[in-house]
Amino acid sequence: MNTVVTYSKKGTIGLITVNNPPVNALSQAVRAGLQSGVEQGLADKGVEAMVILCEGRTFMAGADIREFGKPPLPPALPDVVYFMEDSPKPMIAAIHGTALGGGLEVALGCHFRIAVPTAKVGLPEVKLGLLPGAGGTQRLPRIAGVKAALDMIVSGDPIPAKKAKELGIIDEIVEGDLKAAALAFAKRVVAEKRPIRKVREMVAAVDNPTQFEDYSKDIAKKRRGFIAPFKCIEAVRASVDLPFSEGMTREREIFTELREGSQSKAQRHVFFAEREVVKIPGLPENTPIRDIKTVGVLGAGTMGGGIAMAFANAGIPVRLLDVKQEFIDRGLGVIQKNYANTVAKGRLKQEVMDQRMSLIKPTLSYDDLKDGDLVIEAVFEEMGVKKEVFGKLDTVCKPGAILASNTSYLNIDEIATATKRPQDVVGMHFFSPANVMRLLENVRGAKTADDVKATVMMIGKKIGKVPVMVGVCDGFVGNRMLAQRSRECYFMLEEGALPTQIDKVIYDFGFPMGPYAMSDMAGLDVGWRNRKAKFDRLTKREQENKILDKICEMGRYGQKTGAGFYKYDEKRNAMPDPVIEELIIRHSEEVGIKRRQISDQEIIERAIYVMINEGSKILEEGIAARPLDIDVVWIYGYGFPVYLGGPMFYADTIGLKKVYDAILKYSDMVGAQYWKPSPLLEKLAKEGKGFYS
Repeated sequence: MNTVVTYSKKGTIGLITVNNPPVNALSQAVRAGLQSGVEQGLADKGVEAMVILCEGRTFMAGADIREFGKPPLPPALPDVVYFMEDSPKPMIAAIHGTALGGGLEVALGCHFRIAVPTAKVGLPEVKLGLLPGAGGTQRLPRIAGVKAALDMIVSGDPIPAKKAKELGIIDEIVEGDLKAAALAFAKRVVAEKRPIRKVREMVAAVDNPTQFEDYSKDIAKKRRGFIAPFKCIEAVRASVDLPFSEGMTREREIFTELREGSQSKAQRHVFFAEREVVKIPGLPENTPIRDIKTVGVLGAGTMGGGIAMAFANAGIPVRLLDVKQEFIDRGLGVIQKNYANTVAKGRLKQEVMDQRMSLIKPTLSYDDLKDGDLVIEAVFEEMGVKKEVFGKLDTVCKPGAILASNTSYLNIDEIATATKRPQDVVGMHFFSPANVMRLLENVRGAKTADDVKATVMMIGKKIGKVPVMVGVCDGFVGNRMLAQRSRECYFMLEEGALPTQIDKVIYDFGFPMGPYAMSDMAGLDVGWRNRKAKFDRLTKREQENKILDKICEMGRYGQKTGAGFYKYDEKRNAMPDPVIEELIIRHSEEVGIKRRQISDQEIIERAIYVMINEGSKILEEGIAARPLDIDVVWIYGYGFPVYLGGPMFYADTIGLKKVYDAILKYSDMVGAQYWKPSPLLEKLAKEGKGFYS
């Protein structure tokens, strides 16, 4: 045996106990220990049955992520599970916490499974672009049925113990001490001479002849672009079509194919990046954290209301301030409606909604913010307004309170000059809807204190966000890169493309929607106002590209007015509008640009590669500390496809030389002022390296 798995005996029952903190991951030592434990139990003539249980807060919660990307070490988990299942003595899995991935596969290799009521079981491998590789796709359909197995494996979402028992995955739900219950259950199995049930000997059968084809069609839109969900269906199908041993071979073939593919590598990158991004390079791990017990939010509009909900959802009291009672009433009405919709869908209990609503206290007075530990303004995106607000907060808020701006592109350092405490000022850029979107782009000012940086990262995690720390520049990371894509897309409109083509190409690339469908949804007036604010800083060509101006001057602000780049029916379904197509073609004539056929490949290169180049500049300037910061911003804030890993990871996947060559091509075609290679990108490309290598 070894230090992470121990074997002991309680009467005639052998106990194999796993203790591999924090989540009892199935490391090589655990796999070897499990096998050794079973061997000891089999060799002991006084042992009639064996129980596998785990110390700590959970059963085995999956593979050891520290072994990802490394050569596998024996024993392989499928072999361990098969060996356990072949035991002539009953094997019982005693589950608490979560039995996930390999943990559930170990449990399925046992002959019986019991669990505490709070336990959950699942096979989440698909979320890493993989499938269960130790028999999960072959055993689960046999014991739970094909439909349940497909739902669990293709979604990757765990199910509670009660549901698992209904499906036959769990034999018994037990209360009280799990170890005592497991020993009692094992003794009953022996006393009643219950036959050993090997899951692999059960039969998996379809509910109807087209079940797998139908399931693929059902998930086609939701899992668009992902390979793994459809490969999971293929593997589950093998459990029906093939004998167990051949199904296992097929599962391993598909697993290996996925593991070596670019999508799984990208999804594993995102998995690790999300965990790494909360650590600020250069900031000691023991940096003090300020205590955040109450939060103030200025502005009861869409953004402010969403921010208030995000904190209330985490149980943190909020003071919601606005300048007029009607604004407060409207904002609280929207918050209440949002919660009520969630209750109506069965995803929230009424009493939880009432409790959250009670945490949001409206006010018209700045004085009510005096005790706030963190105050976030979500007012009009105009520097004068922001500085006026911060000047008031400086006089009202207590010493040590963090003063945060939700600005999406304004200079945090300039905002901080309105106060006598620039060390307490920071950016907290939420994304709309703020109660839903996971990204929180925290912006450090030149004088922002270290404990403020650490605190906003901590509070971001506490309210369920993925926080990223970035520096000050126009648009920070996300919007600065987006501005480059927007410019190129507008240029392509006047050169020969139409909104429908650009939107389709970007959608097919993997984004939730194209730039013009997105603009229509957000409101064209928002982008128009931003354009007018920056007009003097635009190049001559950008100033003369008045497509957005002309559309907005027609009163077409997008979905909310029934028309923007597209026209919309009463259900907000988009339809191409010949009026806009004619407007764009006429604009090209007015500015003297002869329209041409623009290929889909050119759209991808000009929309995506320009962002990669800007991301490289952001790294050079230290606005983002690491390429993973940029990837996380774009995945969780802008819908960059997870299976491509973010713009910087994607650049490495296709090769920086390819990106660099395209930049030089468009420098000649569009102009060097728009397409000048980042020195960092140029250096890496010429050295045959990537952002991560």
